[in-house]
Amino acid sequence: MTTDLLMALDLLVSVLTAAAWVGAGVTAAARRPRTAAALFAVALVASLARVWSVLALAGAGWWFVQEKITFVLPLLVAASAAATALAGPRVLRAARRADAASRDAVRAPVVVVPLLGAGYAAAAGIVQTFLIGYPADPGTALLLLAVAAGAVLGTWRAMSTHVPGLRTATAATAVAAVLGAAFVFLPSTPATAEGSAPEAAAAMGEMGSASHDHSASGGSASAMGGTTRPVTDLRGPAAPPPGGAVRRFELTARTTTVTLSSGRKVPAWTFNGQVPGPPLTAEQGDLVEVRLRNADITSGVTLHWHGYDVPSGEDGVPGLTQEAVPPGGEFVYRFVAAQVGTYWYHTHEVSDLGVRMGLYGTLVVAPKGTAAAGVDLTLPVHTLGGVLVTGDRDQPLVRQAAPGTPVRLRLINTDNTPHRFTLAGTPYTLAAVDGTDLNAPGTLGRVGLRLAAGGRYDLSFTMPSGPAVLRIDDRTDSVRLVPASGSPGEPAAGAAPTTGGETADAGAASTAGGETADWPELDLTRYGAPAPTPYTSRSRFDRDFTLVLDRGLALTNGRPAYAHTVNGHAFPNIPTEVVREGDLVRLTVVNRGRDTHPWHLHGHRVLVLSRNGHSVTGSPLWLDTFDVRPGEVWEVAFRATNPGLWMNHCHNLSHADLGMMLHLAYEGVTTPFHGAHSG
Repeated sequence: MTTDLLMALDLLVSVLTAAAWVGAGVTAAARRPRTAAALFAVALVASLARVWSVLALAGAGWWFVQEKITFVLPLLVAASAAATALAGPRVLRAARRADAASRDAVRAPVVVVPLLGAGYAAAAGIVQTFLIGYPADPGTALLLLAVAAGAVLGTWRAMSTHVPGLRTATAATAVAAVLGAAFVFLPSTPATAEGSAPEAAAAMGEMGSASHDHSASGGSASAMGGTTRPVTDLRGPAAPPPGGAVRRFELTARTTTVTLSSGRKVPAWTFNGQVPGPPLTAEQGDLVEVRLRNADITSGVTLHWHGYDVPSGEDGVPGLTQEAVPPGGEFVYRFVAAQVGTYWYHTHEVSDLGVRMGLYGTLVVAPKGTAAAGVDLTLPVHTLGGVLVTGDRDQPLVRQAAPGTPVRLRLINTDNTPHRFTLAGTPYTLAAVDGTDLNAPGTLGRVGLRLAAGGRYDLSFTMPSGPAVLRIDDRTDSVRLVPASGSPGEPAAGAAPTTGGETADAGAASTAGGETADWPELDLTRYGAPAPTPYTSRSRFDRDFTLVLDRGLALTNGRPAYAHTVNGHAFPNIPTEVVREGDLVRLTVVNRGRDTHPWHLHGHRVLVLSRNGHSVTGSPLWLDTFDVRPGEVWEVAFRATNPGLWMNHCHNLSHADLGMMLHLAYEGVTTPFHGAHSG
């Protein structure tokens, strides 16, 4: 059974346990001994099942059961034992007799209060897991214990005018509540990131403050004998490397209404009046220079180069590497196009709203000296105004290609949630993931490709003699390639240019291959062939960080919220991860919630070491965004070779907006900006 299913089963059992205990107490109070006895038996079985489900879940890791073993189960076992000892014999005796005296006896406080008390205890466990979240701490445990005890005392007092020791019990409950509140709400020294190297503790304590003011890191760096430098010094060069050209682009952010291929008009935030923004292309070794202007985006705008390891000062994170560009302002980005492959850019200011409204575009870097051949389509997929679009089309893109023509489809998921792609009508290879070529990718057919939010896949194949259809989420045809006359590798007569465009929809081939929903999902960790990597799970790591993703009550920008949390905190209260240049860093990312979290570290590619304890057996996977599904545990690693201040966050940008983001900082790098990134 998968961890995800065990989590769901544990939730079901916990709810059943609480309902059964409360039901037994209520029916006993209603003088229905047989029903109370039946529910009492169900409650006992459910309580034992809860113990089993927690122990089974513990096999997936301590992160999934921490609060259950330290608080939830002890409270449930103690309350269930009390209910069994005090109420059990009386309920069973009354059920056997079922006379008037027995019905009166079963509603006595000595029966009803323990049964309801066990229900309150079971409910407190549910609140801890699903409202407060990971991890359980003494403060929340005392508060929940006080609430459960208060409910027991209130029930007892409602049923009886005389409660032995009521004042003492009430006073003890009040003391527990006050102590719990003090632990929870009084400010404390920020903790270090879980699992960090001990020598980084001082730096992380200073850099994990509520404001995340990284100018404080100068003191920590000096204490360690290092030097400081501002992130504003970490910029791209003014001239390209020898042999490279300068590729200049201008992007102006403005609000407008865009017209989709169907004629539907959608209000949008755009770069240069279009969604997606203009495609940016370069050759490896070129200097990319982009001048960003803001016409009227009132919240401000920046450019983040998703998956591209630019210098930190070019990363486009407002409040950390620059200020957001206000209306009427501009900012010039420069970086060398060192990485070949498929990437994209988007705003990082109020990015959940900005990207959703259309502030994104594509970046493709070709190997130096290579000429475009065949059909090469860059296909950003986005939900704009409630409509799924590929590029600027809400209808299938239809292209003609002569059989034998090489075809490359560059898929980019610019949404907040994963998309599933299928390609019917031709065998193909998944040539690259997140801009990096895979080693010896095998031939694929009749499989589904799940693409994480922010991720990219490059599909490569030779145009067959029949139609080939790319479908999204098993229901929407995105691209239809139809055969045309002509020599292999040459555009068909009347076809659009090979890097984009479309032909008329009329007369296009219908879907090739029929239904795709039953096609199995490709497991990337087993695809392709192994190859040597610079480090493995057996390497010695200089830094080791664990990020436990969950939901719970937390402070987000000074306000209490039901947040998406990391190690029990929400931004900006998540301690910063501090590394030194040259460190080998391992990240363990654990998802104990019910949402999928596409994890994205700025400025670095990570090598996947394992997923759910299983090492990668296929091609090495170098990713910049990876989907951590409910119950999953990913281990990834990177070499800290790009000094700066970096975001490390969930790329479901609505989750990031609700707290699921933190900073990774190199020792000695400071920022003159406010640090309170706004999304």
